[in-house]
Amino acid sequence: MLTSNPPRVFFHDAGDSQLMIRWLSRLRALAVPVTALSLSLFCLTLLASTAKGQTDELGDGSADPVKLFERGQNAHAHGEFAIAVDFYQQALKLKPEFPEAQFQLGSALVSLNRLPEAEAAFKHAIEQRKDWSLPYASLGALLARDKRQSEAEPFLVQALKLEPGNLLALRTLSDLRFRAGNAKEAAELAKRATLQPDAPASTWVIYAMAERALGNKAEARTSLDRALQLEPTNVAALMERADESTADGNFEAAIADLKAAEKAKPNDRFILSHLFDVYQRSGNTTEAARLAQTLGLSQTNQQQSSSSSEIKVVGTPAEIEAANDPDPAKARLALEKLLEKNPRNAMLLAKLGASYRTDDPKRSLEFYGRANELDPKNADYAVGYSAALVQARQFAQAAQLLSQVIAAEPNNYPAHANFATALYELKRFPEAIPQYRWLLAAKPDLSVAYYFIATAHDKMGELEEALAAYQEFIAKAQPELNQLEIEKVKLRLPSLQRQIKLGQGVKKKP
Repeated sequence: MLTSNPPRVFFHDAGDSQLMIRWLSRLRALAVPVTALSLSLFCLTLLASTAKGQTDELGDGSADPVKLFERGQNAHAHGEFAIAVDFYQQALKLKPEFPEAQFQLGSALVSLNRLPEAEAAFKHAIEQRKDWSLPYASLGALLARDKRQSEAEPFLVQALKLEPGNLLALRTLSDLRFRAGNAKEAAELAKRATLQPDAPASTWVIYAMAERALGNKAEARTSLDRALQLEPTNVAALMERADESTADGNFEAAIADLKAAEKAKPNDRFILSHLFDVYQRSGNTTEAARLAQTLGLSQTNQQQSSSSSEIKVVGTPAEIEAANDPDPAKARLALEKLLEKNPRNAMLLAKLGASYRTDDPKRSLEFYGRANELDPKNADYAVGYSAALVQARQFAQAAQLLSQVIAAEPNNYPAHANFATALYELKRFPEAIPQYRWLLAAKPDLSVAYYFIATAHDKMGELEEALAAYQEFIAKAQPELNQLEIEKVKLRLPSLQRQIKLGQGVKKKP
């Protein structure tokens, strides 16, 4: 554990700079703070204690990598990121194997928004020291920021293996899990992050959002209050709390929080759109009209309805017409514009989710997830979200959600179809088979269901049941639709029949 007065190291000649580098490398195994700036300030404290001892021997430090690193740290701590980058690069020219300099170079480059270079620097730091959590966490956060979630996750997971309490990795991975629709795991990760003594307000906001998605309103509200104690002007916390208050019908509290958010971020259209929505819901037509003018909305068009007479969409007739255009590209552009004016409109989010389902499953999952979060009782949104989860191969979460939908709506055909697929992929064959049977009862000509029933029995070793289902499939299959499955079955049948003759397979109890 670091103390307030780290041990002093005195340099007697230029060769001692190598000792300093080795001593610095030991810091990676200690409980250092996760933020680059905190690390910079610590290193400044450490290096300042050695400055007098090395000045006379090292001159201006132009040929010493540690001295150059120290100068980079000084510039970094003062927000002079370009100067810091120059010093770090000079240090690395003299000593390429200097992971601390690589890491700090990456951090400074992130501050300059030079993200590809930052990514390379973090990767070099990892190559040079694979047991240090900070570059893994920082690289993961950078990739997540660049919306490269699948690439980010392994680095974040590795950071947590090396340092289970790494705050940056916990926060970032929690956010990724939440955006992917896994609120339970997001909440677990965020809770671990909030246990860290230096957890910022943003960590409490993520925790609140995940708990709210799980239906734990009291826990979510407590977390938002905590976030705003730490940072009273945190816009995300203010808006999330305003949404909770709106859902509870406490419009006065919601308006107060949205006004505070707008004060912290003046003239932000997203915040003003939320405020407009709350004014409308509360019946404050005067303030709604004022904001409509600010947002460039026509009063006569404020209550234009899209495809449902029960769901009101703020927008012009032209925008709403374009949102229903059969051309997906035109419809998406219009829907995204309408979403800017109606940020909490679940129907618009679901339409975007449906639009992206086949060609961009990740975006489909995101939009459907947000729609389902806003209106969890809407079976269409839940099924759409579940279908996106199935396409993203997140079968366990899809199965959990679909079981709830079917409990509420037993005759929901798309829910049963997706549930059958999710259970089959999870190898929960005894549960999957009844779902396929249900689908056949609803649509007897769905011959491919027999194929999945047969293969499920086959995988469980129930060979006689598998044979019966395979034969049913062959009798009813449509060659133009199921040619591949037909060929697979024809290849399987001879060996299956031999196995049955030999008495193999699980037998049904009499």
